[in-house]
Amino acid sequence: MKYVPDATADRQFESDNTVDRVGVDGLLSELDEYAVEQALQLKEKAGEGTETVVTALTIGPEKAVDAVRKALQMGADKAVHVSDEAIAGSDYVATSLVLAKAIEKIAADSGSPDVVMCGMASTDASGGVVPAMLAERLGLPQVTLASVVETQGDQVRVKRDGDTATEVIGGTMPLVLSVTDQSGEARYPSFKGIMAAKKKPLETWSLGDLGVDAGQVGLAAAWTTVEDTTARPPRTAGEIVKDEDGSGATALTEFLASKKFI
Repeated sequence: MKYVPDATADRQFESDNTVDRVGVDGLLSELDEYAVEQALQLKEKAGEGTETVVTALTIGPEKAVDAVRKALQMGADKAVHVSDEAIAGSDYVATSLVLAKAIEKIAADSGSPDVVMCGMASTDASGGVVPAMLAERLGLPQVTLASVVETQGDQVRVKRDGDTATEVIGGTMPLVLSVTDQSGEARYPSFKGIMAAKKKPLETWSLGDLGVDAGQVGLAAAWTTVEDTTARPPRTAGEIVKDEDGSGATALTEFLASKKFI
């Protein structure tokens, strides 16, 4: 899951043209909340008494821990926060590398996951490519962009809604699964869940803990570079069209035509 700048906040760029993720209010990406919800539903379907565990994983600065705390409050069992200054400015390639190494470490400590659950994209970058990159790095099949998820034993069947058709795709665990915002509303943390989250395990790892060289991540290792950014111009006052003499419709039509709306 990803910690993203609040869309309602005044977002800024750093001097190196990367997004300021420290000096702005942030939160768990809304699209990742659907992934948390589907992971929790898989656990609930497994039933009490099973060893099913939901582990929340995020990468980001110190404040990014709020993302996994939200998942713990929703019902996840434990969390991992990968935080290292060298990660700042990483692109999708480097991000998928760090996530894959973290998942491998989780697997070594607790057993290989049946499902690596992801959101369809982040609300700040909207790339949507990390799940596929994770599947490649982990050597797992990928079942992505699911609007409906059904499981039976180690079998997973999903519905994927495209622009022109709906597909039904199946896979066998272990696999990487990403879900869309049509997969079901995410639950709100209850007061009981918020209090319980304070006692759940939450680990913080560095690149050194994952065996990742700092030269493989960060802005210097990125495959793309943002060369320039321009602030959005201030919103101008709207134009009021009065229809005192019956010319309002004509004025409105001319305005819409000038903006190429008609």
